[in-house]
Amino acid sequence: MKPGVHAFDQISERTLQHYNDHAEDFRTGTQGHDVSQNIAALLKHVEQTPPAAILDFGCGPGRDLKTFAELGHAPVGLEGCARFAAMAREDGFDVWEQDFLALDLPDNRFDGIFANASLFHVPSRELPRVLSELRATLKPRGVLFSSNPRGLNEEGWYHGRYCVYHDLETWRRLMQDAGFSELDHYYRPAGLPRERQPWLASVWRK
Repeated sequence: MKPGVHAFDQISERTLQHYNDHAEDFRTGTQGHDVSQNIAALLKHVEQTPPAAILDFGCGPGRDLKTFAELGHAPVGLEGCARFAAMAREDGFDVWEQDFLALDLPDNRFDGIFANASLFHVPSRELPRVLSELRATLKPRGVLFSSNPRGLNEEGWYHGRYCVYHDLETWRRLMQDAGFSELDHYYRPAGLPRERQPWLASVWRK
């Protein structure tokens, strides 16, 4: 069931509290995840030579900020979980602590946006607005990468977090309605049968 407007504050509060409560376990459990395929998919289409301005949307403890910096780019993190933001800042990164449902982003600021396992926390009723705000913060011809757990457009609470599981057709429509043009999509992990690929990754041009 889709939430009413009054529920959005609760959705953010409960989801962020879950991550705050499990921040250390999350960092330990995800620090070794290989998302190089996703990072390469974004950078392949970014036209700006390094250092490109990259927004890591939902940067968590900062794992991918480090990778972007090592590749010669200028990453900025955006994170709603206070403990995650603090962890990333401890490693020297610039992190904007913002709720996904209450963004305050400058126009035409970034060459690329890396939304890896983050946008699926945005309720479907709010997603068109959030996508429009992300598009506005991209420079002309900027690129957005997203990776979301796929499904049949279910949404609701899962293990203490609010989650939405889009199929390709719905995700494609949402992105195109927000003004993006599709560059690529694929399923992860690579090399497995489709039923064992729970992640839908896609790349979009402003």
